[in-house]
Amino acid sequence: MIRLNENQTAMFKEAGTAPARVQTQLNLNQNSLRDLGQRLRQNCPKFVMICARGSSSHAGIYARYMIETRLGVPVLPVAPSLSSIFAVKQDLDGVLFLAISQSGQSPDILSAAQAAKNGGAFVVAIVNDDHSPLARLAEMVIPIHADVETSVAATKTFICTLSAIAQMVAEWAQIDSLTTGLHGLPGQLEQAFEIKWDEAIEALKSTQSLFTISRGLGLCIAKEAALKFKETCTLHAEAFSAAEVRHGPIALVKDDFPVMLFSTGDEAQASIDAVTQSVAARSTKIFATGNPYKGAHLLPTISSEVPELRPILAIQSFYRFINALSLSRGLNPDAPEHLKKITETM
Repeated sequence: MIRLNENQTAMFKEAGTAPARVQTQLNLNQNSLRDLGQRLRQNCPKFVMICARGSSSHAGIYARYMIETRLGVPVLPVAPSLSSIFAVKQDLDGVLFLAISQSGQSPDILSAAQAAKNGGAFVVAIVNDDHSPLARLAEMVIPIHADVETSVAATKTFICTLSAIAQMVAEWAQIDSLTTGLHGLPGQLEQAFEIKWDEAIEALKSTQSLFTISRGLGLCIAKEAALKFKETCTLHAEAFSAAEVRHGPIALVKDDFPVMLFSTGDEAQASIDAVTQSVAARSTKIFATGNPYKGAHLLPTISSEVPELRPILAIQSFYRFINALSLSRGLNPDAPEHLKKITETM
């Protein structure tokens, strides 16, 4: 097998284009999202339902925290099987149904979106392919403008989905600081991708299991990081909220059991601090972004004055790291075994 260098993989190249794709997205979506924000303020939904799978479901977690904390509107995750398997019919008049899918082709997401539309919901699709079946079904489309992504492991599509959600919430809630922060996001993403976590690569080259931890807005990237550990490194990883990990899982953290923590620098930070201090006292392989802790290895990141954007910058640095870690373990991050780009779940 030909050994790839770090910068030769499609995963590396595509993650590196995320800043330019985000800039394109911010420019092209500005007017339509301003109109959507006005519509949602005039007819505020009773609640929001989010339907997604895989990395898109992690973006859905970000959307949930953004909408609930910045707008106070309740958000519910949707089980696609309610329509695709159980054929449940619901009265969804006055509900915003947010379908998130990179391809816009997954049968169960399509089934759920159609059922929601039939039930009276206002269906909005966040997709990369704005000519996909999901885009045609939706009443409004938010294209993420990530361009074609060939690597099985999503990178730029995930980042572009997060930035699209942030722009949507900024317009809906009229958060000027978030709008201003988004203008500087492409340049910060470029800086974030220059960061290397070489210390973590060496420490995790032969490990078989670890935890990823965050809370609130950061939980989405803890989930995304755990998925990438699995699919590109065949490494068993579980993601936990900094609150939930205390309810049993923390018992596994001892000796050299690895933990990677993602700081948020917002209202959830105190909870993340408490868990970090606790696990750092139990294990010698604790890696933390954002804040230095006694007994933990600091992973450098690019910060933002806008808390909502910090997870997007942290996951960009993580993508460079996980690509390199996969290669160090003798794997090809572009071709995970038994996986394909579009998963057709019923």
